[in-house]
Amino acid sequence: MAVEIERKFLVVGDAWRTAPAVFYSQGYLNRDKLRTVRVRIAGEEAFLTIKGESVGARRAEFEYPIPLWDARELLKLCEQPLIEKNRRKILHEGFIWEVDEFLGENLGLVVAEIELPAEDSEFPRPAWIGEEVTDDSRYFNSSLSLAPFSQWK
Repeated sequence: MAVEIERKFLVVGDAWRTAPAVFYSQGYLNRDKLRTVRVRIAGEEAFLTIKGESVGARRAEFEYPIPLWDARELLKLCEQPLIEKNRRKILHEGFIWEVDEFLGENLGLVVAEIELPAEDSEFPRPAWIGEEVTDDSRYFNSSLSLAPFSQWK
């Protein structure tokens, strides 16, 4: 079984903006707590992803490339609004950080994620990393499509 171990943080400042960005559009065919089924277009590539229930920073993850045309059609079947964001991949002291600058209904939210080999892995934090939100389900992309950042009080 494929396992994703990922930690999530808010981003501060603008130092991360120097990396090139790729536009992402994604939607959810299923957002059950025990499983999510996501369709994603990243630039000119497309993927179907199935994720299991989160247990701390760990969860099962299965991702498969699909034809771009199929992804465009599947996004029409997804619950709205879609998640739109610019993603930057930033290498920092041997670790890759994915910084998501959200657009649309989630404009103003910037989150960084790091995938780790183990839950207790040590890693250096760039100066632009703020508060950890790994355990705050409001920041899950699937949650942001239900309760967008623009609607938070």
